[in-house]
Amino acid sequence: MANTETNKELMRILVVEDEERIADFVCRGLASAGYAVEHTPDGRGALDKLHEVDYDLVILDLMLPDIDGLEVLEKVRTRKVSPAVLILSARGGIDDRVKGLELGADDYLVKPFAFVELLARVRALIRRGQPVAEKLVAGDLVMDCIRRKVSRAGEPIDLAPKEFSILEYLMRNRGKPLSRTMIVEHVWDMEYDGLTNIVDVYIRHLRSKVDDRFPVKLIHTVRGVGYMLDPAGRLPSVAGQAEPE
Repeated sequence: MANTETNKELMRILVVEDEERIADFVCRGLASAGYAVEHTPDGRGALDKLHEVDYDLVILDLMLPDIDGLEVLEKVRTRKVSPAVLILSARGGIDDRVKGLELGADDYLVKPFAFVELLARVRALIRRGQPVAEKLVAGDLVMDCIRRKVSRAGEPIDLAPKEFSILEYLMRNRGKPLSRTMIVEHVWDMEYDGLTNIVDVYIRHLRSKVDDRFPVKLIHTVRGVGYMLDPAGRLPSVAGQAEPE
């Protein structure tokens, strides 16, 4: 298993989920967070992939179309070396959760769920073998994802939970424009209806804390797209245009 932020892209996650919308949402979110993600919609496919690849984590639905997820879990745990397993299921009864954990699951998250919580649990499971704290750096902006602390030029910045999540998403995708839709779906686990200005409101809050006191501005508005964080403070160039700051 990788042990440093520079090797983080080598950490492999297998998502076993037959609901296409949920699978796509989870896979896109985890890929944006820097993980190598693969997907299979059924239990047999999961067992085949686990035979071929050493994954760091398996996110496992229980109600699969062929083999029950608990049977998959039992087979995973018979392997000499097996990955961490996070059950992600609509079966949220106490008996279901207890049985899943007793059969060897490392964590159990009930649907519906918020992606930020899923991501936090994924990190917690993967960190078990990582002595090095995970940090993101963009210019003089530093984020400690473990301790959930942010500083710029050595000065601490106090962020609300949603502000932290948006900034983390921007930092993990630094240099890449992110649409408002992507930000809403990643942070709020909801569909963007084209009417809410919630992203713009939070970006204004972030700029007041991250950029206003510093000469180099890191968070930029990309006209017709959304927002982008650039550690060099350069104006983005998408379709040749950027909205004025």
